[in-house]
Amino acid sequence: MTADRHILIGLAAGGSALVLVLAFGFQHLGGMAPCPLCLWQRWPHALAVAIGAAALLLSWRALPLLGMLAALSTAAIGFYHTGVERHWWEGPATCSAGSVAGQSPEDLMAQIMAAPLVRCDEVPWEMLGLSMASWNAVLAIGLAGLWWRAARAPD
Repeated sequence: MTADRHILIGLAAGGSALVLVLAFGFQHLGGMAPCPLCLWQRWPHALAVAIGAAALLLSWRALPLLGMLAALSTAAIGFYHTGVERHWWEGPATCSAGSVAGQSPEDLMAQIMAAPLVRCDEVPWEMLGLSMASWNAVLAIGLAGLWWRAARAPD
């Protein structure tokens, strides 16, 4: 495996590791509990880190493509989550506010009592107009590009 390919794999897997460190930092140091969609976005990053380690050890040509798929998966979840946050579409009922139209006071109270502590349809933090879910999608697209370049790099 060429040094360039090693570097690209290291950057891609390291980028996912950095995203995970930041997510856990926001959670444990910043006190920002993740919603279910936030947690879903972490799994492909963890998989990409493992794929990166395997790719550096085994030099299998398919591994960078799997890393790219992991990055694209978290990008897709991040884009979906962004749409839920921006109310472009509804999110999962388990972490989003539903409609209250036509509900009895008893049903509304039951909905309030069953509501999650952290909702997927609210933006808890923004930078430059983008939420954490949006940043995850943008960064993951860049990481997918690194994985793609690693897959195409000569042996």
